[in-house]
Amino acid sequence: MGNAMTNEQVTSILEGKIQLIETAEGALYLVGPIKLPVNLKGRTVHFHWYCWLDCKEATDDFGRIIEKLISINLAEFQQSSVLAYGDFAEADEALIRMHSICHTGDIFGSKRCDCGFQLKQSMQMIADHGAGALFYLANHEGRGIGLFGKALAYILQENGYDTVDANLRLGFADDSRDYRDAIAVLRQLRTKPVTLITNNPKKLEALERAGMNVAGRRSLWGDQSEYNKKYLQTKIGRSGHLGESSCNND
Repeated sequence: MGNAMTNEQVTSILEGKIQLIETAEGALYLVGPIKLPVNLKGRTVHFHWYCWLDCKEATDDFGRIIEKLISINLAEFQQSSVLAYGDFAEADEALIRMHSICHTGDIFGSKRCDCGFQLKQSMQMIADHGAGALFYLANHEGRGIGLFGKALAYILQENGYDTVDANLRLGFADDSRDYRDAIAVLRQLRTKPVTLITNNPKKLEALERAGMNVAGRRSLWGDQSEYNKKYLQTKIGRSGHLGESSCNND
């Protein structure tokens, strides 16, 4: 059927999967849910995947938005997404994780941080709990400085700077991550209380400031090694992350 389909037919298929979330700057277009079977520790777990696009134009004419995509180089600007599990909208209790993208940890399995471990562990926690969602935030690389900036910071870290000072000496903020779009998407998908998987008080504060119903917090720590020990200590000692033992982190 491929090429024989009209633009109207394509739009009719897609528009039922697109939600408009108006923001102060324009709109977020949330696409999903999409069935996504995931290999999680050797077991296939079925998630529902969403992705959102930040746009200056707010319109419910989704055909217009789809037509404009051809002129936007989407591959140059990563979009964030959500993996939801179970009846995320209606379950009485649900776990959520706001996970900042980490190219080196999530993809390459770097031991300089614990991000890859946290990603898989939080997905497992959500699946075991029965309902929840992992928000994968694509513009949070290096606590907001981007992948190239992170590479520069890594060089400084190899020359004695800790993760906080490396960012600051490059002229960046220690942590410039913004959770407003993710919270807008969360509010669209669920209104009941959520329990946040984190040891980072800034994430809790962001949700609470936005008026979200936060039922509690689950810690997420582990995977300490000789390669990331200083990194984890800096999170607790300088960034105020909540911990229960010497290897707590987030």
